[in-house]
Amino acid sequence: MAGRFVPFSRNQIESIITTHPTPFHIYDEKAIRDNAGKLKQYFTWAPGFREYFAVKATPNPYILKMLKEEGFGADCSSLPELVLSERVGITGEHIMFSSNDTPYQEYQKAMELGAIINLDDITHIPYLEQHVGLPELLCFRYNPGPLREGNAIIGKPEEAKYGFTGAQLLEGYRMVKKKGVKRFGLHTMIASNELDPYYFVDTAKMLFDLVIEVKKTLDIRIEFVNIGGGIGIPYKPEQKAVDLEIISQGIREAYEAIIRPEGLHPLNLYMEMGRMITGPYGYLVTRVRHIKDTYKRYVGLDASMANLMRPAIYGAYHHITVMGKEDRQAEQTYDVTGSLCENNDKFAIDRALPPIEIGDILVIHDAGAHGHAMGFNYNGKLRSAELLLKPDGSVEQIRRAETVEDYFQTLDFSRL
Repeated sequence: MAGRFVPFSRNQIESIITTHPTPFHIYDEKAIRDNAGKLKQYFTWAPGFREYFAVKATPNPYILKMLKEEGFGADCSSLPELVLSERVGITGEHIMFSSNDTPYQEYQKAMELGAIINLDDITHIPYLEQHVGLPELLCFRYNPGPLREGNAIIGKPEEAKYGFTGAQLLEGYRMVKKKGVKRFGLHTMIASNELDPYYFVDTAKMLFDLVIEVKKTLDIRIEFVNIGGGIGIPYKPEQKAVDLEIISQGIREAYEAIIRPEGLHPLNLYMEMGRMITGPYGYLVTRVRHIKDTYKRYVGLDASMANLMRPAIYGAYHHITVMGKEDRQAEQTYDVTGSLCENNDKFAIDRALPPIEIGDILVIHDAGAHGHAMGFNYNGKLRSAELLLKPDGSVEQIRRAETVEDYFQTLDFSRL
């Protein structure tokens, strides 16, 4: 249980619960801002550096507004994400619109906002031209196939549905140049929750080499490369956070060795991190509702996989703190479960924890990204509230919990 920080005491969280019943997600504003500043600091050397926060990770306007204040843009992949960004004042080329199987109405909105459109497939070029028209700036998503290895979450690149092949990439740039596109970008995203810092250095090198190939083959100068997201976080206590200094220094050395000698400086460097920005600084707070002792010992919570589905769908590890028992020995073994009518509704299996009692408060760590965002309503479960822990210790509700009336909002009972 040792070694995992919780930004509030048991007394503080008990006080919060009197106003905001469990379960809820709570985000540490100061920690998120400090982390955002650290990322920017490591890449002050990079021309035009910009981080486009992956909206899908934590799609809340208060979080986006906070990150906008830190100088971040928004990485969007749907119409609601575009509108969400617009409503907090993120517009123009501070939006990167990367989607797949995209309806033209979403391209229209992206064009209206002046966003950078990042196409996922060569067939999207005529589709975009037919329905919306081609913008002055276009970006393409590259899939290197067997040239690179992916990882468990995103899979092997050659089996992923995303991106252009190398040959399609060159043909796509050739096509749009003839059609009047004047500015060009290059993007890739081939790993998720990756903890090896050199993976991202190698990704940058791959894109730098492609920039040179495009220039020599087509006489097209790429304006920026977006190395994507995918920097992981240490979900398990024995894991270490990715060393951003290693990534920064490695990419800088590659830039000096590959880009400058070819006369292609400045080449802007973009990223679209989500998980590593907010993930470690969000917590799912839940209370023990039942203890069940049959063939195994079960801890039943008032949260379920509707609040955090990663353990159920990925077998993902999320650390658990039992508030007030941080110094107690983890001498009992439990399955920590929710109330959904699915047997995989488990936050932990065979987890060693201190002895747990009904009414205990459990804090599930690293739920600040792909946590609340992946919630759902199966089994009639209502999505929980989101709270923001302010630097002064106060708490602000940034999303209320759903009600039964919300759940029925899209149904029409009048004709029954």
